[in-house]
Amino acid sequence: MATMQHNPPDRGHLATEHRPAGGGIDDLSIEDGLRAINAQDALVPAAVAGAIPAIASLVRDVIARLADGGRLIYAGTGTSGRLGVLDAAECPPTFHSEPGMVDAVIAGGDAALRSSSEGREDDPGDAAEALQRLDLSSRDLLLAIAAGGTTPWAWAAARAARQRGCGTGFLCCVRLERDDLPVAVDYLICVPVGAEVITGSTRMKAGTATKLVLNMISTQTMVHLGKTWGDLMVDLRASNAKLRDRGARIIQSQADLTRSQALDLLDRAGGRVKLALVMARLGVDADQAAQRLATTRGHLRPLLGPPR
Repeated sequence: MATMQHNPPDRGHLATEHRPAGGGIDDLSIEDGLRAINAQDALVPAAVAGAIPAIASLVRDVIARLADGGRLIYAGTGTSGRLGVLDAAECPPTFHSEPGMVDAVIAGGDAALRSSSEGREDDPGDAAEALQRLDLSSRDLLLAIAAGGTTPWAWAAARAARQRGCGTGFLCCVRLERDDLPVAVDYLICVPVGAEVITGSTRMKAGTATKLVLNMISTQTMVHLGKTWGDLMVDLRASNAKLRDRGARIIQSQADLTRSQALDLLDRAGGRVKLALVMARLGVDADQAAQRLATTRGHLRPLLGPPR
């Protein structure tokens, strides 16, 4: 781990380090303090909206890479890293994506999900080491995440990915200019959220903005890979009671079946909702349904049209 810097760089120019207007949150009542936090949180969606063109450019590339067997990998430290791990972990249960299709690395490893390891963010060498297990290739895209845009670990991760021929992106919550970046990246996503209610506490607005952006990236990617049908979560696998119920309700509504019939069909499809829908709507068995889905790369709309 890097030793403590006696003369750290001055980050006072970063908007995430600025003091908020008013600033006297400790002198407010509980309700007024909550309103102050909520008022600042309400500014986040507009900041995210301004970044949609940049997000869309990255998503188009990610879709193509994942369709070709590549991966999307998030890399960050502290809150940024934890949010990356969270979004990656949610993809398999939500979209039945292959394990590792969306992956994440955090400075300090899994232990940093529960215990602070912020000291590692100053150690560029740790980033390259953390990425070694992923065996990066030119089909992958790594998105480094750093709220303030200055974290040495995050930029080192981007550099290591670039050296392996990966696509690269950088997500931050301040304004950055490409000419000033320490590492050239293919995609730069800036979501300038401004000062935090607690000065420098980027787990707040910056964290919220980061989660929104990551949700948008992974969700739109999976939608365009055929993981949904309209707004229906059809690529889930019914592995617990909640998902079995959801799957049965989707099949029941889209195939005009009773609940009992929908559950029976779900079982015959091995818990795969998408397969069950093709079986019911096209009158084919599981093997034939799988063959039909293979011709559309898993997309239901070309086979069944829009959902009802």
